[in-house]
Amino acid sequence: MLEAAVSGYLVALSLILAIGAQNAFVLRQGLRREHVAAVVAVCAVSDAVLIGAGVAGFGAISARLPWFGEAMRWLGVAFLLAYGALRFKAALKGGEALRPSEAGAAPLGKVLATCLVLTWANPHVYLDTVVLIGSISAQNAPSQVVFGVAAAGASLSFFTALGFGARALAPVFARPVAWVWLEVGVGLVMWAIAAGLALGG
Repeated sequence: MLEAAVSGYLVALSLILAIGAQNAFVLRQGLRREHVAAVVAVCAVSDAVLIGAGVAGFGAISARLPWFGEAMRWLGVAFLLAYGALRFKAALKGGEALRPSEAGAAPLGKVLATCLVLTWANPHVYLDTVVLIGSISAQNAPSQVVFGVAAAGASLSFFTALGFGARALAPVFARPVAWVWLEVGVGLVMWAIAAGLALGG
């Protein structure tokens, strides 16, 4: 059970750490101290819902289709390898595109609408949470629920730290090189998880 919890937390954290529009938006709100709690809540609750759907739905489908789990395991391996490669590519390009938006302040409604679009209209979020986390959770049977709860906890802790800790991190991540090293670290973790999936089947 402890192993499933640690695995769920680390897998979800590694996926969330990959820099994208949503994280840049949360970082921007944190740096500007605008509606941070609301933005963090929307991101964390959205991830929890998607992770729950992945963990529950994946198990139900696997029970009906015995080949589905193995197929998704190798799809997960391929996805993680490609995702890790993208992180290394982003690191080679540098950190310029990872800086948060400089747009002006916005009312709460507009901020939350933007946050919801960045979360739910992003196809990668479904691959990460429903497909990938769902498939990896099946490898942690019979502790899939523990895995899922830990994964949701990773999302909550990350977005809380990113949103409310942005001011403290600002001097560090004002330098593109800091984002580059973060991308490299995430890429390595992605490939390590892929190797674990491939060898653990």
